[in-house]
Amino acid sequence: MRLIQLLDDAGAARVGVVDVQGSQVRLLDGVDSTYALATLAIQSGRSLDAQAATHHGETQLEYAPLLAQERVLTPLHHPDPAHCRVTGTGLTHLGSAAARDAMHQNLKQKAEAGALTDSMRMFQWGVEGGMPQGDTPGAQPEWFYKGDGSIVAAPGQALASPDFALDGGEEPELVGLYLIGPDGTPHRLGFAIGNEFSDHVTERQNYLYLAHSKLRACAVGPELRTGELPADLRGSSRIHRGERVLWEKPFLTGEANMCHSLANLEYHHFKYAAHRRPGDVHLHFFGTATLSFADDVRAQPGDVFEIELPALGAPLRNPLRSVAGGFALHGVRPL
Repeated sequence: MRLIQLLDDAGAARVGVVDVQGSQVRLLDGVDSTYALATLAIQSGRSLDAQAATHHGETQLEYAPLLAQERVLTPLHHPDPAHCRVTGTGLTHLGSAAARDAMHQNLKQKAEAGALTDSMRMFQWGVEGGMPQGDTPGAQPEWFYKGDGSIVAAPGQALASPDFALDGGEEPELVGLYLIGPDGTPHRLGFAIGNEFSDHVTERQNYLYLAHSKLRACAVGPELRTGELPADLRGSSRIHRGERVLWEKPFLTGEANMCHSLANLEYHHFKYAAHRRPGDVHLHFFGTATLSFADDVRAQPGDVFEIELPALGAPLRNPLRSVAGGFALHGVRPL
């Protein structure tokens, strides 16, 4: 099922189901958010799809105008943004599934030569142990925190880059969307397209600056796809500048193109009790192997990022905008 959150013709928040053709959206009755729908599903012991079926409505809207008018919201949010955690895991993807064996052999050779950096060593751990069999957890991935729900831009909204940033570049990724149940059990609602926007120049200065580089806006949506995913997912990432495509490259995701299983990444995120607080929402980015920054492309304010992953529905488009940081040295006031 393909779910979206949107503003209806009266400006009220609604939940809708996108049809198979991707042209029509049927509004659900009795729920005004995916959060409310998922809460009812957990309470009733139903799947998200089954719960949505109990709210079947008759109103249908054209999907394309909703996107064009920026009436499509992020597919999941918490009523209180402070109770939405936006996080991610890095060093999770192979260059391609076919390169797995060759890459592993290359890493072994570098390791024997003592030439591995800390980042490459962590990547090697993932290649060797990120796909655990049975019930024993595999290797830990790199993990980072991006912010709370206030940093998430809806489809069409600008990605705000603070004026102190050294860069603002896209990261096309798969995002897991979760709601923690009353007993502390994480429930995966589904997956969405994400742009895990980051400051790559800051990160490249020193890997210990990774935490700083990730404290930026991001975008998720437009759709939430329920159920299991295909193992091999293929999409395209683009930057539009004016009327032309400045940069474009295909990208791969899904477990067939990763060195960690989704279950392993989920385990290492939710093993922390603080990440299992009842009622909280989690938006978790699963990593990428494709960046325009790696091709020496630098995005500018006004450029539009477009991430297309057909298996997850309509593309995610967001312009880049520079904003004042809003804080100055000696801005802390003693009491």
